[in-house]
Amino acid sequence: MIIRGTHRVIVQGITGKQGTFWSERMMEYGTKIVGGVNPKKAGTEHIGVPVFGSAVDAMKGLADKGDGGGFDVSILFIPPMGAKAAALDAIEAGAKAVVCLTEHIPVQDVMYMMAAAKERGVKIIGPNTAGGVTPGECFTGFMPAFNEKIFRPGNVGIISRSGSLGTLMCLNVVQAGFGISAFIGIGGDPIIGTTTRDALEALDAFEKTDAVVMVGEIGGAMEEHAAEYAATMNKPMAAFIAGGAAPAGKKMGHAGAIVMGNKGTYQSKADALSAAGVAILDTPMDVGPVLKERMG
Repeated sequence: MIIRGTHRVIVQGITGKQGTFWSERMMEYGTKIVGGVNPKKAGTEHIGVPVFGSAVDAMKGLADKGDGGGFDVSILFIPPMGAKAAALDAIEAGAKAVVCLTEHIPVQDVMYMMAAAKERGVKIIGPNTAGGVTPGECFTGFMPAFNEKIFRPGNVGIISRSGSLGTLMCLNVVQAGFGISAFIGIGGDPIIGTTTRDALEALDAFEKTDAVVMVGEIGGAMEEHAAEYAATMNKPMAAFIAGGAAPAGKKMGHAGAIVMGNKGTYQSKADALSAAGVAILDTPMDVGPVLKERMG
């Protein structure tokens, strides 16, 4: 899901240090934050928005205000052991999407969250995501959307497991004279709610996107699965796969660089994407010339 400037957002954990800082940055940029959640501070106001005891209470309380309804998206600034309960609260409340920034959540908790979200038709972005950016509209998480040297509005969509590599790729795209239509940080954990293919399909359908750049990593098979969809696309696409020089047998990367048979290696990902017509970048700095060639 690409978060837009019209989406109504709440922040679970808004009163904490990081929740406060990034909520202020998001609001300054244009994100429509309409409330927050902290059970210990329910009924108060923080950085100009009401604080509720739960997401369920927030949905009802905001709807009762009559200023456009409850909320669409919840962002979780919640510690690992509380993330499951917070996500389930947002799902029960009726959120359309949950942006889970938290890392180190117990695997069984993540599996429970994903099952509950699937049952209710709720999209989870993350866990362990840096968030998403729709330049000129809003951002969710802790990406430097306010820096136009990195996130100038444009027509190139970016997908990345890594927030830092995604930021670097956006910087190189902008330095090459292009701009960003949307950045989707899918998250770096082994189990995530939005896959590379999910994000690719979203960007392909997004009217502001004319080309897509993927930042992948060794381990797992998400890039191979995304290649199946990339083969059906008309929009030009490029990909950088991190970990090409990783030594065999070493656990590296967000997902532990899990390699299964011939799947998960740098070569398997590069071969699958190349066969689908995707340009493979040796380094992120190569993105400019490739986009110029592919986009005319």
